[in-house]
Amino acid sequence: MKPSKFFALLLCSTLSIPFTASAQKGGGKGKGKGKGGRVPFSVLEERAIAEGFTGVTTDGEPITGLFPIRSTEVSTEPVKQAAENFLKSLTEEQRKESTFPADDSEWRKWANQHSYERQGVSFDEMNEKQRGLAFALLESALSAHGLKTSRDIMRLNETIAELKNDWQGYGEGKYHLTVMGEPSEKEPWGWQLDGHHLVINYFVLGDQVVMTPLFVGSEPVWADSGKYEGTIVMQKEQADGLAFMQSLTEPQQAEARIQNEKGPVNALAEAFKDNLIVAYSGIKADKLDAAQKKGLLDLIGVYVGYRKEGHAEIRMEEVAAHIDETYFAWIGEIDDDAIFYYRIQSPVIYIEFDHQRPIGLERTGVPSRNHIHAVVRTPNGNDYGKSLLQKHYQNHKH
Repeated sequence: MKPSKFFALLLCSTLSIPFTASAQKGGGKGKGKGKGGRVPFSVLEERAIAEGFTGVTTDGEPITGLFPIRSTEVSTEPVKQAAENFLKSLTEEQRKESTFPADDSEWRKWANQHSYERQGVSFDEMNEKQRGLAFALLESALSAHGLKTSRDIMRLNETIAELKNDWQGYGEGKYHLTVMGEPSEKEPWGWQLDGHHLVINYFVLGDQVVMTPLFVGSEPVWADSGKYEGTIVMQKEQADGLAFMQSLTEPQQAEARIQNEKGPVNALAEAFKDNLIVAYSGIKADKLDAAQKKGLLDLIGVYVGYRKEGHAEIRMEEVAAHIDETYFAWIGEIDDDAIFYYRIQSPVIYIEFDHQRPIGLERTGVPSRNHIHAVVRTPNGNDYGKSLLQKHYQNHKH
């Protein structure tokens, strides 16, 4: 039976957010083989943690010297204050479940799938005040676009619960928050939001921020019925990627296209793939003209722009400094209704966009615009701020 619902109004400066609580945490870390012979999350997680952390690379050897500790002159005080306020609102038991050391392997324990068993306190488990402070933490770190997209992904997770009549596995409240380290002006710390189709890792060191791995997506991508009818996500990421590919000349498109036929799933850098090795492929940006390079930077800016404007500008400066070393790869067609995958890869950023086969809804095996995954990583060892954290510990004895 569908559980009874309660509503709370959470006010953010950019949104008035009605919230519906759903059922309890879902499971998923069983032992042995999972459904259909799939390896369970517990095994994937153990394997990933056991191999240590290298980061996404082209050959298994991270490029050094890319991520120095420095001042950005963009304050992280609002994020620190929001995190402190959220933590103060938790009960002793909730805080114990939701806080970990700054260098804890908990950072790497995330997955997009709805059935993954997560740590931390979920929005379902929070009271009205706690949920308001949790959303205030997101608002302090994310741009208006980033906050709206995140909130709409959560809403669409309620839509799939309605479509499947399954509030045990899905729902807008099944997103968990954890805090790593103590919020600080000088010491490393951060937070993680983990749930179905939405994972945000936000590392802070002084006034530096690393917001990867970032996972955004949805199935369905739009709600044509139900409580959140009219909600739609990932349209700019989709449209701008296609527009950039269409802006290339035919020879450039041929060089960018690494595969003609779009597969059911082409994304490579999702959960438990922290040490992924991917060789550069596609067209290198040094072969683009000035307008095309700007178009590529604007496309990257859509993803970097999930974070607050000041820190997004700092990140884009890093990206622009390596634009001629950046590759753009494409799979699929390029007509206006095309189903496709694209990858952007440089020494300092890695982005994937993928139309995937339906999983939660109809299972046709054919990729669709109604199921989208996108992931952003900082290659060469700085996902989760790992490179900065290592340098900090080398300079400061703990």
